[in-house]
Amino acid sequence: MNKENSMDSLSISEGSNTEDFDCGQCGAHLTFEPGTTSLKCQYCDHENKIDGSEKPAFVEEKDLNAYLNSMTDNATKQTVEVVSCPACNAGTTLPPNITSASCGFCGTPLVLSDAKSQSNRIAPQYLLPFKVNKKEAAVHFRDWIKSLWFAPNALKRSANSLKKITGMYLPFWTYDASTTTNYTGQRGDYYYTTESYTDNEGNRKTRRVQHTRWSYASGTVFHLFDDVLVAGTQSVSTEKLDELEPWDLHELKHYDEAYLSGFVTEQYSLDVKYGLRQAKLKMQPMIRELVERDIGGDTQRIGSSNTRYSNLTFKHILLPTWISSYRFKDKVYQFLVNARTGEVQGERPWSVYKIAAATLFGLSVAGGLTYAYMVHNGYVV
Repeated sequence: MNKENSMDSLSISEGSNTEDFDCGQCGAHLTFEPGTTSLKCQYCDHENKIDGSEKPAFVEEKDLNAYLNSMTDNATKQTVEVVSCPACNAGTTLPPNITSASCGFCGTPLVLSDAKSQSNRIAPQYLLPFKVNKKEAAVHFRDWIKSLWFAPNALKRSANSLKKITGMYLPFWTYDASTTTNYTGQRGDYYYTTESYTDNEGNRKTRRVQHTRWSYASGTVFHLFDDVLVAGTQSVSTEKLDELEPWDLHELKHYDEAYLSGFVTEQYSLDVKYGLRQAKLKMQPMIRELVERDIGGDTQRIGSSNTRYSNLTFKHILLPTWISSYRFKDKVYQFLVNARTGEVQGERPWSVYKIAAATLFGLSVAGGLTYAYMVHNGYVV
């Protein structure tokens, strides 16, 4: 990862034409209304439909090898303004004429005079617009809190005091690839024999014993991967982002800054080459499954495998989330809401007392069942 792409940051395109987003009736700034294809004035409710908001008839994928070899596709580049958070090293969008801002990830006030321009960034091609609004996101969050096992009782009261939740577009890469995998291994087929044994009471009995007959195997498997999704952010744990899936990528819209109005947008901090390495790791379980299926038998051993990747393509997309943090007993916990489905993932505290009580209860139940079993079988009189 190069130095430029190692900085975790949020950004917007420099020189955005914000005049297009002014209300034609009262002059206020229009913002995108989640769940619609329109910009809406928060003061007079005037709406402007976003041009070209229909689902694209064809989603363009870029040739990855050609892009990496040339790196001259200026049509896909943009310049962005970035402010880094002094506390968590993340950043935030710089809307026009802003006078103050705080980090969307930890709430720390930002020093706007520290904004820096970054050029030659790959511009997003597509996005999923917000569908879940802020009020709905807060409801999903509180329902999630209520569903948590072994959560402290005071947590629900703390969740009700949630003050700020930020709508944020997070950067992702998608990859398509054709894979060809040559492998060697062993096929295991089960067979059974009957053997005699003496039980604990001295009785002679027989039982069926499983064995495995191994034979050499080799071959080639093929697969076409479509839209392998890789996060381009380091601000949120990969595990939590994976758990926000699935995303309805078939509903992608062409990138349009109108969808960004009223929200912040994170600039990728993990570049397209790093994303490709992660995508290949995500492909491995499926490739292994295909190899094992091709070997056949009852069980398999893979000795060696070599995968070639061809027809590599990619696209840069933005996915919508509501993100915030809540404080509980002087510790900050971050959470995210999938702004398409309402799925919630986040950090949470645990109640030591509830866990201890549940453990003791489980032990007492197990002890009671064991005692009843012993009495029933005459071990206790």
